[in-house]
Amino acid sequence: MIPDFQSTMLPLLRLAKDGGEHTLREAIESLAEHFELKPAERRELLPSGRQSTFDNRVGWASTYLKKAGLLESTGRGRFRITSRGLEVLEGEPPAIDVGFLQQFPEFVDFRSRSSPTDQAEPAREADQTPEEVIESGYQALRNDLAEELLEQVMSCSPQFFEKLVVDLLVEMGYGGSRKDAGQAVGQSGDAGIDGIIKEDKLGLDVVYVQAKRWANTVGRPVVQSFAGSLEGQGANKGVLITTSDFSNGARDYVGRIQKKIVLIDGRQLADLMIDHGIGVSDVTTYTLRQVDTDYFSEG
Repeated sequence: MIPDFQSTMLPLLRLAKDGGEHTLREAIESLAEHFELKPAERRELLPSGRQSTFDNRVGWASTYLKKAGLLESTGRGRFRITSRGLEVLEGEPPAIDVGFLQQFPEFVDFRSRSSPTDQAEPAREADQTPEEVIESGYQALRNDLAEELLEQVMSCSPQFFEKLVVDLLVEMGYGGSRKDAGQAVGQSGDAGIDGIIKEDKLGLDVVYVQAKRWANTVGRPVVQSFAGSLEGQGANKGVLITTSDFSNGARDYVGRIQKKIVLIDGRQLADLMIDHGIGVSDVTTYTLRQVDTDYFSEG
């Protein structure tokens, strides 16, 4: 189990006890061994998919220790222990967490500036890093948006559903031009659409597409029928989209056949719409920045 960032503070401070300069990467590797993390746990990413969860937590443990004056930065991604940090270790604390660091005025000032109101503090989970707090909020908003999108899709007309699927496929790089994809994909009369689209803009291969605006779970018989249709359509690859979900039998079936079939359920459909800007608009954008210590290097 990946430890929360507070649990990494004391091991990180102990790592620096020798007084030498250490790199954050070295600390991450050392602490991963200390906590006996499995490879899968090391690969676990934040919801954004841009950084390792464990790396992020060790990084913030380092930041908090620096803000409390127990560590000091010696360059980008480098640090060493301070005299205060050594004094803390001499006291043999059983743990170091946010509550422990509150004894240091610099840390209290840092916390008061990062959480300007008392009302903001309860919303923050004590064992989460700032990025994790932001991403938790983002994921909650994204989940709500996905549900709202699916409600809109289920209420739209068959013609609009056809347009939606075409727009999404084109934004994902399939179907060639919007005109090409629109001509290739049409209504099937079965509460859905189907057609053959280009896999790429050059049309080197084709993909059979079927999309069902259903409320009920799509079972194995439907997927088997779809797989059989690939032969008649001259396609070896297929994408089956539904606004609902697929049964376990359906998912198991596509994993055992030779033809390449991708199943996209309602939640995945909503996520793809969000990721590719279909049926959604930007409200605001936040950019997280950090100090570029290389810029300030005068050497």
